[in-house]
Order: sequence, then structure tokens, then C-alpha cells
Amino acid sequence: MPRVPTLSPATGASVPHHYVHTTTGQFVDTSGRTLIFRGVNLSGSSKAPLGEQSQKLEDFWENAEAGGNSFSGRPLNVDDGSADVHLARLRGWGFNMLRFPVTWEALEHAGPGQYDFEFMDYVIRVLQKCKDYGFRIFMDPHQDVWSRFTGGSGAPLWTIYACGMNPRNFTAGRTHMLHCEWPSPDASEPSAYPAMMWSTNYGRLGSQTLYTMFFGGRDFAPKCIIDGVNIQDYLQDHFITAFGLLADRIRERAPELYDACIVGWDSLNEPAEGLIGYPDVREPSNEQSAQLKKGPFAYPAQSFKLGMGQPQTVENWDFGGFGPSKKGTVTIDPQGVRAWLDPQDDVKYTARWGWKRDPGWTLGTCVWALHGVWDIASGEVLVPNYFARETPFTADYWRPHWKKWIERIRPAHPESIHFVQPPVFALPPPLDEADTRGRVCYAPHYYDGLTLVSRHWNWYNADALGVLRGKYSAPWQAVKIGEGAIRKSIQEQLTVLKDDCPTILGDYPSLIGEIGIPFDMDDRWSYGYTDNGKGLGNYKNQQKALDASLNACDGSNALNYTLWTYCPDNSHEWGDGWNLEDLSIWSVDDLRSHRKPGSDAFASHAAVVRNHEAPGTPPPEPVTLPGSSALNLAAVLPSPSSSNDKTLGDITSIGGWDNAWDFLTDGARAAAAFVRPYPMAIVGVPVHWELNAGKASFTFTVRVSAEDAAPEDDECNPPTEIYVPLVHFASDKTLMGIWADDDGEQNEDKNSSRTATPAVGQSATASQVDLSSMPPSNSGSKDDLSLHKLHHFQARMPGTTNDNSEVTLLASHADPHLAVDVRVSDGRWEMTGQTLRWWYRVPSREEGSVEYKIEVKRQGGPIKLNELGRPVRRASGQSRSWSAVCSDLLDCFS
Repeated sequence: MPRVPTLSPATGASVPHHYVHTTTGQFVDTSGRTLIFRGVNLSGSSKAPLGEQSQKLEDFWENAEAGGNSFSGRPLNVDDGSADVHLARLRGWGFNMLRFPVTWEALEHAGPGQYDFEFMDYVIRVLQKCKDYGFRIFMDPHQDVWSRFTGGSGAPLWTIYACGMNPRNFTAGRTHMLHCEWPSPDASEPSAYPAMMWSTNYGRLGSQTLYTMFFGGRDFAPKCIIDGVNIQDYLQDHFITAFGLLADRIRERAPELYDACIVGWDSLNEPAEGLIGYPDVREPSNEQSAQLKKGPFAYPAQSFKLGMGQPQTVENWDFGGFGPSKKGTVTIDPQGVRAWLDPQDDVKYTARWGWKRDPGWTLGTCVWALHGVWDIASGEVLVPNYFARETPFTADYWRPHWKKWIERIRPAHPESIHFVQPPVFALPPPLDEADTRGRVCYAPHYYDGLTLVSRHWNWYNADALGVLRGKYSAPWQAVKIGEGAIRKSIQEQLTVLKDDCPTILGDYPSLIGEIGIPFDMDDRWSYGYTDNGKGLGNYKNQQKALDASLNACDGSNALNYTLWTYCPDNSHEWGDGWNLEDLSIWSVDDLRSHRKPGSDAFASHAAVVRNHEAPGTPPPEPVTLPGSSALNLAAVLPSPSSSNDKTLGDITSIGGWDNAWDFLTDGARAAAAFVRPYPMAIVGVPVHWELNAGKASFTFTVRVSAEDAAPEDDECNPPTEIYVPLVHFASDKTLMGIWADDDGEQNEDKNSSRTATPAVGQSATASQVDLSSMPPSNSGSKDDLSLHKLHHFQARMPGTTNDNSEVTLLASHADPHLAVDVRVSDGRWEMTGQTLRWWYRVPSREEGSVEYKIEVKRQGGPIKLNELGRPVRRASGQSRSWSAVCSDLLDCFS
């Protein structure tokens, strides 16, 4: 790694010690270590206000037209203690980064220019709490298919009326398909909403028109003038101003958040082209093949007529195990209901929101007829190639918007890393150095599309990215048969996305902003909904699917990522609370029945977890934690699902779990797949790493050269730091008290020893906690159980340098919580908590570069789990490793 600069490339200012560089294709700290960020989106729940999940039709339109409800409380409640529990869990899983979705609606829901500053202050409180736990964050201006009122999330309701459309009429002509109005407003049955139907809205009249106006209104809708400016400028200016005010408020009220916690800002989430670039509106377009076809599918000219209330016979599509397939036709009859705003109705909205339209913008008629694309009376298309372009959308329309975006964010956050996210699977455009200023990360999204839409882990799959990028002469060539071929294909697709960055943008890091899988597979088999409840709690297929995607980010790709998603209010009934998506890696409905709520041990738990900072971040300021009375919920909140007696009130205290392993796995879904060891900070450049969950084995190879030596003024000689998760490497002693028989029943070992937490009344701050010797609780109650075990493993065992470069087995410390054997090819190592620190020799320039390898294995092999994910006692007479036996003996004499 070349020596990192001491001055910022963006501002020329001296960089603080917590600064994160974006150079040589990596995130790099000020010591020159390569940083790997692994995290989660917090949260999918932020797409809607509290109490307004997408299935709810009651007052859906009325609340929004009255100014909308506040989004405060999304994603976390920072007053009842539950935020600390959720953040402690995420930190214990090894995550060190959060992508933080905020919608435009949350900032400006009351009307144009009416900003919710109370929500902005709430966001600052949540971000400060996240900083306490050592997370790095990048802010996400989130949207999906434009708005909640077009079947997605993002923009406020008033933007649709401003564009001359009437969203209350969208369902009639299938202009959009809303979850709460499925299949019709008069007979809604949102529980029957088809999987991923929401995403088909990208190909429907409403969002196609709205995106075209947002990105290209000046070129394609020049007659749409409002408040003296084109609709493109009106929409973009309001969007950018709203988020700019949020950025300003963070700078003004919590400047310490920038750079030490908030490292950057994403661009608009999953932007869409709308109609821009569509070659012929009379026909389906092969260039729009990324658009999911499911249900009735109208090409643009048909959707224009439907929007004017005219019946149309359109193609009908299904999505099966082999992808989209045409299933004949279906006739849609809007019965004269128009998707366009009636001039009389606009009088009401003009009075409410104060805008003024140019007289040349005739309302009540299709805006594309107004611009001469087609004739309403005859139905004839007059300019079929009206939207066609010879140059890419990303260069001509997305890039100018991105430049306006960063120009507004940069004054508030001068050192911001700008996360670049073009449309899904689209190539990014080249960006000028004057705009990037050395502070860029490429942040595409990736999902295994077949698994996501079919809700099944199949024995076959397809290279969807390869098809879109023209890799195959025939689609059948993209088919991959067998799990090995599927895993290899996903890894290759992610390599292609990663290579977009150095090829087009420059030598910057890449991060997959969203990646994940659905948990409601196979008609929610894992929830006990089918097969007489046989699958309840069994996430084996989800684990296979998720491991395939996340393993592809490991290996030689060495990718950063933020999983989609973690929803504190996920339920089996409604999933993430948005369009029946169910991708949350944790659910309140998956909490185990033996969970004991209500302990007073929370304050000390939170203090210990907060003390475990991410590599490259400064130590936290001393924070005196309040007593548990201030952190525990006084009143039990209603359960999000009637199918389970767990309540959100149950998760505001950590004290009810038997130990750290129990805490980290309770409610988690497919934890063995997403709780993964990885190098967090690396002296050198990562070559390859791999988790073999079936063997509880992790290997990592690093390439080191003379340039990787620590700066002469750096006295700490920083090591490579590796996260070694308790979930995979817990010792038998840790699991002893929570063994389960094969039938799933817990079989608590009465003789197992447990370490109690400090009493709540004891003084403890985040910077003062001694991880090596926590004092016992005054109460001594076995229910006063210890999350400090999460970082109290204290398995310190310095290694020895191996002169002949052969792999050397280093004896493992007799630690009661982790059971690891570690082999290194060079250097020494030690463990504290779930962090393994590894020092090795940096070669001289004459030696060139060298590669070192480390291998971490669980003593005695992988943890045996039953189908419900509970640890199972080792069978009587089963052999144990000699090192495990020695560990127990040493522990007895300690």
C-alpha cells in the first residue's frame, strides 16, 4: 500500500486519525491499513412512517394529503432502550458499517418547502447512538419506484400531483399496483399481493412518467412549467434541498458525527430511466429487459391509452422457476378513470401547496399526448422514437443530477465519500476528477434475482448480469446447473461489478450497497405455515442461498457490503412491512420461547459492546450510562404479529439471555451465513479469504510489501485485525448451559458455570470497562446474565515467528468462551473478544512482496445444531480433539 497522504485530497486539510481514505482501490486508514467494511442497511422499516406499513389502506390517502405523519421512530426507538439492544446485536455480529436509508417524504412530507426539522433532530440522535457503538455510516437517500403512493417508497405525495397525475386513480388502469389496494381498493386483500409485484411498477405509466420528468423534463416535457421552472428543475431542486438541509443540520448540531461516524453520502437509491432511451413506444423493448415482467404488462403506447381511461388488451406474464413466461393476454378496462389530474381538482392542490402552473400545461390529458407523442382521439402514435437516445442515460441525465447532488452535500460535509450508484446493473459513466476529488466509492447493488422472485433456492440459476451485459449469444448459455456452478457464477458476477470501478471510475473502492435473500421461501415453510409446521424455525435453504451470495463477496473479490436489511419490527405475517418483502436477517417472531425478559443488567452490557470500536475509529468519549430504569421500556408495546406472543417490549433488555451466543443467535435467521469472519483492518492487500461454515474453518491470505510498513511516526505498530465470530467458534463450555436435545427442547446444564454482570448501580462508562476482569454482580442471580462475554474471551496467546516460513500450529489459550486453533505462516497473534490481532514481518524492498496465511479452526469441529438452530450436546463417547481436552484441563487448574 503506498504511503497514505496526511492531507485531504478534497480540501487540502490535515486528516484526523479516524480519517478513511479511498485510494488504490481500497478503503485505507491513516496507518495505511486496508479496511474492510461489512454491515447492514438500517433499515427497510424506514420506508414508511410508524404505524403505516404498506398493507394498511385505512387513512392511507387522507393522512398523506393532510400533510403526512412523522417518520420519527424509524428505524429505532432511542428512548426505551431497544435501540441499544439492536445495535449491540449488530455490533456483536461483527458489523462495522451501516447504510442509513432516509426518504425524501420523511423530510418534506407536509408540502413543498415545509421541512420536518424535528425528524432531522431525531435522525441525529439515532446517528449519535450508532456512533457510540463504533459504526461507520453512509447516508442513503432512499426510493423505490418513486414513492409509497406509486407502490414503492421515497418521494412525498405532493410530487405526484405537482407532475399533473392523480395517484388515487392509478389502480384502475394498472398505472401502478399498490400493496394496500391489491387487487382493488374496494376489495383489498394485501396478504395475497404477489412476491416482487411492486418492482413491476418500474415499467408502468406512473413511475415511467415521473422518472422521465425528474431526470429529463427539460428535453421531453418542456411544456411542464411550474413555479416558473421546468418540472425537472422543480423536482430535483426540492429533493436536493431537503437532503441538503439534513446535511446542514448534522453539521450545525452534531459536527462530531462527520468523518468519525458518517463517512459519506450515497446517491439516489436505484434510480430508473423512466422512458428515456426507449426506442419505440409501440413495442416491448429488449433494452428494457432488466424490467421484471409479472402480471399484466403494457408497453408504453398501451399504457398511455390506459392512463386516459381506455381499455386495452395486454400481455399477461408469470414468473416461474425458469423466470418470466408469457401466459396469454388480459384485458384491462379503467372504465374511463384517468391517471391524469383533473383541472378542477388541481385548484384544491394549488391552494394547499401554493404552486403555479404555466398556462401551456394542459391538465386532465396525457402529458405525452400534450407533447405530440400520440393522438388521443385516433390512438395513433405520432412519434414512436420520441424517447430514443444514442448516448447512455447515465451520461446525459444521471451524471448531471449526481453533480448537482454532490455540489449541495459537499459544503455541509466537505470530506464526504460520495457513493456512486447508477441504475441497477447499468455501467457507471466516467466522472471528472474535479467532481470526485479523490473521495468516491462505487456502490452498485446485487441480488440473486431468481431466488429473490421465485422465493426458492433452486438447483439451477442464471447469470442475469451476463445476459444484460451481452455476454451470451443465447439466453440458455447463461443457465447454471448445480450449487457449485451457481456459487461460482454469483462470484463471477460480483467480480464484473467490482471491475466496473477501476475500468470506468478510477482506482477507488467498491461496496455492494444492497445484497440479501428472502426468508419467506417456499410459502413460508420456515414459519410453520405449510407441511404441518414441520419447517418451523428451519432456515437451511435460506442459509444456502445467503451463503452463496456472501461467499461471493469473500474470496478474491474481497468486497465491502451492507446487507439488506435489519428490521426491528419484522414479523412472519407482514415481513419487513413493505410490499410483503421479507429480507430482514432478524425477526421478533423468531425469538425463542425460553427467552426471559426484564433483567436489569442492560447498562453494563451496552457499555461493554460500545467499547469495542471499529478499526480506524477513535476511542469513544466517556459516556456515563443511565440506570436500567431509564433504558427499559415501561409499557409493553403491541406485537406486530398475532401469530406470536413475543412483543417489542421483550427486546428492550439484554438480561434475559443465557449468554452471548444465546443473545447473538436468538431471533437471527441463517446467522451462520451472515455472521462471517473477515479481516477488518489489513497490513497489506487481501489476496483471498474463505469461510467453510461446515467445517468451522476460516483461512486468509495477505500480500505484504515494504510499502506496508507503518509510518515512522506511528508508534502503535498496528496489526491486521480479524473478526472471529462467537457464532461459529464458541466453546463447548459457552454452549453448555443451552444445549438442546434433538427434539429442540432446551436441556439446561445445572452445573454449568456462568459469569454474572456488574450490578446496574455500579459505575461504568464506555471507556472505563475492563474487558479482562468484570466484577461479579451483587445479586448473583443466574438471570443477571452477561453480554460482556461478547468481548471477555481474553484468549491472549502470542505466537512465534516461523523462520522457515512453514505453517506453524500455535497452542490455543484455555478460554472458556472461544474454542480456536490458529495457524500462521509468520508472526504472532493474540485475541481479545471476537478480534484476532496478527503481527507479521514487513519485507524489505529488496525482497519484494510476500504472502502470509492464517487459518482459524474451531476445536472439536463445527458446532452441532438441530433443525431449529439450537446447539446440540455432543453424543456420549464422541471423540474430542486433544487440544480441546487440554483446554478443559487447563481451565480446571486456572
